[in-house]
Formats: sequence, structure tokens, C-alpha cells
Amino acid sequence: MTKNSFDIVGFDLDGTLVDSSGDLTAAVNDTLASVGRAPLTIAQVKTMVGGGAKHMLTQGLDATGGIEADAFRALYKRMLAYYGDHLSVHTRPFPGAVAALDALAERGVRVAVCTNKFESFATRLLTDLGLIDRFACIIGGDTLGPGLSKPDRAPIDEMIRRSGGGRAAFVGDSIYDIMAARNAGIPGIAVSFGFLLEPVEQMGADAVIDSFDDLIPTLDRLAA
Repeated sequence: MTKNSFDIVGFDLDGTLVDSSGDLTAAVNDTLASVGRAPLTIAQVKTMVGGGAKHMLTQGLDATGGIEADAFRALYKRMLAYYGDHLSVHTRPFPGAVAALDALAERGVRVAVCTNKFESFATRLLTDLGLIDRFACIIGGDTLGPGLSKPDRAPIDEMIRRSGGGRAAFVGDSIYDIMAARNAGIPGIAVSFGFLLEPVEQMGADAVIDSFDDLIPTLDRLAA
């Protein structure tokens, strides 16, 4: 990193730092099976991730026939319970993610996570993966209260504040991530290998990386 580079680099979690598609799909499919629905594929569930657990389950139910509003709460609770018991069975960091975190740390850059996943789930997952101590803070979709999750700027602002302040950039895989970064007035970097809801070129990111090998050069270019 150059002398005039970023002080803080924030990351989304699911589909950016970690490939959690197997465990998220298992949680959705357990819930669908409880109401006699056919399972969804990992590819299908990947497109439902990004807006939080409630959004993911809503999308999964809609894709398999819908659900009455008064039945949703019990299914949502079931999915959260299942996922809470199985959140790190298949989930692993994306290739190059840990090396990128190491490279940022060597340059004195503080790293943080800002996700729409519940903070408790994000913290437990990163603990299970042995990564928790690398991050200055973990901001979840529920950290700041109802309605204050990405694409709102508030989680990004809080991530920067808890990380000690300074020049920041954010890395994510969804429009929620890029919009949150834009709303907070910081550069947004999209990863092309994540759980994309639309073509990565349509997100309006300041840069796109195809692997974590590209992260440091991209940050240096954006900071210049």
C-alpha cells in the first residue's frame, strides 16, 4: 500500500470474504422441506443472499410457491435455529482472502466486517474460522437496530468510527454493498466471484476485482 492509501478496508462477509453458500442453502432447504417443498440449488440460493436472512427465506419461499404471512414467522425461526447450529459446516474463506488480510495487516491497514448477517452469527462464524481477531469490529445487520442495514450508510459510518476513523474503502459482492459505500461517500469495490444478484458491471462500483490477488493494486490505484 502506498503512503497515501486507505486507513480502513471494510468487507462484506457472505459472498465476499467467505463462501457460505453451502450452509445457507442447507438452512433454506431444511425450512422448505418442513413445508413439503422441493429443495433449491446452491446456484439459486446464491442469488437470494445479501439482504439478510429474512429476505433470503422470503425469496426461497416465493420461488417454491409462496407462503401465507401468518406462517412465515415460525419458518423464519426454524431457519435461524438450523443455521445457528450449522453455520460453519461448509463455509470457508474464498481463495486468497486470508492472504489479502495478511497483506493489509502488514501495511498497517485496519480491516473490519460490515454485513447484513446478524452480528452474533457473523462473530461466531469468524470465530469458528479462526479469523475473528483480525478485525477491528464486526457490524451486523442488527447491530444498529431495525432499518439500519446496508444499503443505508449508517453501518458503514459506524464501521469506520469503531475502526478508529480515517480514509476507508469497502469491498462487497452485491448492490447493497456498493450502494452503502456510495451513500457513505467512500469507494466501493465489487468482487466478481461473489453471490451476484446482477452482472457485476451493473453495480456502479468504483472498481471490480476478479480475485483477492487484485485487491492491493486496486486499492492503491483508487487511493492515488
